[in-house]
Amino acid sequence: MTQAANDNPLLELDSIRIPFDRIRPEHVRPAITTLLARARAAIHEIGERTAPRTYASTLGALDDATESLSRAMGVVSHLESVATTPALREAYNDVKPEVSAFYTSIPLDPKLWEVLRAYADTDDAKSLDPIRARHLAKTIDEFRRAGADLDADGKKQLEAIDVELSTLTTKFSQNLLDATNAFELVVTDEKKLAGLPESAREAARASAQQKGIEGWRFTLQAPSVMAVLTYLDDAEIREKIWWAYNTRASGEQFDNRPHLLRILELRKAKAKLLGRDDFADLVLCDRMAKTGSDAAQFVTKLESRTRDAFEREKQDLEAFRKKAQGGKAGPMQPWDVGYWSEKQRLALYDFDEEALRPYFPAERALQGVFDIARRLYGIVVEPWENAPTWDPSVRTFLVRDPKRGEQIGAFYVDLYPRESKRGGAWMAGLITGGPIDGGGFSPHLGLFCANASPPVNGKPALLTHDEVETLFHEFGHLLHHLLSRVPVRSLAGTHVAWDFVELPSQIMENWTWEREALDLFARHVEKDSTIPGELFEKMQRARTYRAATAQMRQLGFATVDLTLHREYDPKKDGDVIEYARRVMERFATTPLPSGYAMITGFSHLFAHPVGYAAGYYSYKWAEVLDADAFSRFQREGLFSERVGAEFRDKLLSRGDADEPMKLFVDFMGREPDLNALLERNGLLPPTAPGEMPDAS
Repeated sequence: MTQAANDNPLLELDSIRIPFDRIRPEHVRPAITTLLARARAAIHEIGERTAPRTYASTLGALDDATESLSRAMGVVSHLESVATTPALREAYNDVKPEVSAFYTSIPLDPKLWEVLRAYADTDDAKSLDPIRARHLAKTIDEFRRAGADLDADGKKQLEAIDVELSTLTTKFSQNLLDATNAFELVVTDEKKLAGLPESAREAARASAQQKGIEGWRFTLQAPSVMAVLTYLDDAEIREKIWWAYNTRASGEQFDNRPHLLRILELRKAKAKLLGRDDFADLVLCDRMAKTGSDAAQFVTKLESRTRDAFEREKQDLEAFRKKAQGGKAGPMQPWDVGYWSEKQRLALYDFDEEALRPYFPAERALQGVFDIARRLYGIVVEPWENAPTWDPSVRTFLVRDPKRGEQIGAFYVDLYPRESKRGGAWMAGLITGGPIDGGGFSPHLGLFCANASPPVNGKPALLTHDEVETLFHEFGHLLHHLLSRVPVRSLAGTHVAWDFVELPSQIMENWTWEREALDLFARHVEKDSTIPGELFEKMQRARTYRAATAQMRQLGFATVDLTLHREYDPKKDGDVIEYARRVMERFATTPLPSGYAMITGFSHLFAHPVGYAAGYYSYKWAEVLDADAFSRFQREGLFSERVGAEFRDKLLSRGDADEPMKLFVDFMGREPDLNALLERNGLLPPTAPGEMPDAS
C-alpha cells in the first residue's frame, strides 16, 4: 500500500471516532477502490473455500466482507448530504455506480449462491440458534429476490438496472438541493411582512444579512416556507413561495421529470425481471404488509374512516374564510389553506403555536429527550468532547448504561439548515456494534439531522412544537440503532421492515404532548417558567384540529406512491406530473392547479434506489403501531421503568431478530388495533371496529 493510502482517513474508520475533519474529496476514489478490492477478495474467498462450511465461514464472513466498504460509503454519502461541495459531489458521483454494481453482483455470484445453498443443507445450519437461523433464511430469500436464480443475461440486465437507478436517484437528490438553493425572495418593504411572527422576521433579516442583501430574504428551507404559508397576510407572496416550493426541480435548469420517469421505468423492469407484477410486490414481500395490494387496502380503509371528517373540515374552513372575508372571498387557493387554517385555529381555540416557541429553546429540547430516555431506558447521554465534526454547529454525545457498566455508543446532532445540506430530517447509523470477547457489545455510532429554526443574532434557537416533535422522532430512530443487542449486524438496529422502522421514532413524539414530560424541559427562554396551564390546555384542545386533513395529506402521499409503482402507465395515463396531481387532488383541501409538481421534489420516493418507494404508507402503518403501543405507557405510567425496560428489551434492542408482528405482540400481548390512531386523532366513531387490516 502506498503512503498516500496509509494517510487516507476513509481507511481509518475502525473506531467510533471518525476523522471528519480530515476527510477530503481526493480521499474518496483511492479509499473506495481499495475497499472494493478487499470486499471482492473476501467474497471470492467465501466461494472458493473448501473447508467444512460453518456459519462463521459463510454468513458470518459475508456479513463482514462488506463492512469496511459500507462504513466508508456511509460516511461519504453522509458528507455529501450535509457538507457538499462541487468536488465532493463529483467524487461521490464517480464511485457510486461502481459500488452499486458491486452490491448488485453479490447475490448474482454463482459460486457464493452455491455455497449458501449447500450450507443451508448442513447439520450445522439446522442446529443454528433462532437469530442466526433467521439470518440464514432471510439471506437465502434475499438472494432469490435479488436475482440469484437468473440466467447470465438476466443477471447482466439486473446489474445495469441497479447501476442506473443508483446514478439517477443520486442525481434526483442533487437536483432537488440545487433547485432549493437557487431560489430566494427578497422583500424590501416591511409593510409586506404583516402577519409574520417576529421570530420569522428576524430569521429572514439574518438570512439577507448573511448574503449582504438589504431587506428580508425568504428561501425554500422548511422554517422559511412554513412561516410564510402559515402567517403572512400578503397572498401574493404566499402564492410565489407555494409555487416555488411545489415546483422544485421541475424547471429547465434542475429538471427531475425525466429522472423520475426513468426511475419508475427501471423499477418496473426490475420487478418484471425478478418475477413480480410490480415494484410494490417486489419490495413489500418481506415487510409487514407483504404485498402492494395489502398496503393499498390498508390505505384505502384508513381513507374511508377519515373521509367524512375531512369533508366536514374542508367545509368548516371555507365557511370560516368566507365569513371573515365577506363578499370579497373568491375561491380558496392552495396557498391560502395554511394561512386560513391558522386563523381558524386561533379563533376556535385562542391558540397561536408561536406562543409556545419561547418555551422550546433547542438546547433544552435536546436535554429533554435525553432525560426522558434516561427515565425510560436507564441510559445516560453526556457531551463527547473534542470529537471531529463536519460543521461547527454539530453537537457530539456519548451514551452510557450505568447499570450494565458499558458505553453503548455515540452520536452527532446536526439541527440547522445550510446551503450545503439537504432538506428534511433523518437519522443514520454509521457504525453498528457487535458482540465482543468477554461479553457485551462494541459501541454503536449514529447521527440525526434536521432543518429546524436556527439561532438568530446570537439568540438561542427557539423551536416550534412541530420541530420538537421532529427532534424526538429522529432520536427515537437513533435509540433503535444505539440500543441494539442483535449479534448479527445485518439484523441489528434499524435494519428492519420499513413499515416497522417508524414505530420507535413515532412513539417518541407522544411525550411532547404530555404535561409531565414537557415540564422536564419546556421552560421559557427568559423567565425559566414552565408552559402556563391555560396555554397547555389550549395546545391540547387544538391537537386534533384538522386531524382528518393532516391524515388525508399523508394518505395522499401514500396513495400517489403506490399508484405510481403499481398502476401508472405513461402510454395510458400521460404526463406523470399531471397524473400525480390528479391522484393527490382527492386528498387536498382545494383543487391543485395545473403545473403542481410536488412529485419532482418527493425525495422519500426518488432520492434512493429503494427508499420509501412503494412504502410511504409505512408512516401511517407505524403510526397505528405507535398509538397502540403508547397506550401501555398511558395506562401503566408515562415514565414506568418496567414498561420502558420491556419496550427496550422486546422491541428496541431486538432489531430484526424476529418477525415484527411477533415483537409487537411480545410487548402488547396482542396484535395492533387501528382504533388507537383514530381515537388519538379524534376520529373514532362510537361503534368502530378495531382490527388492523392485513397486519399479519
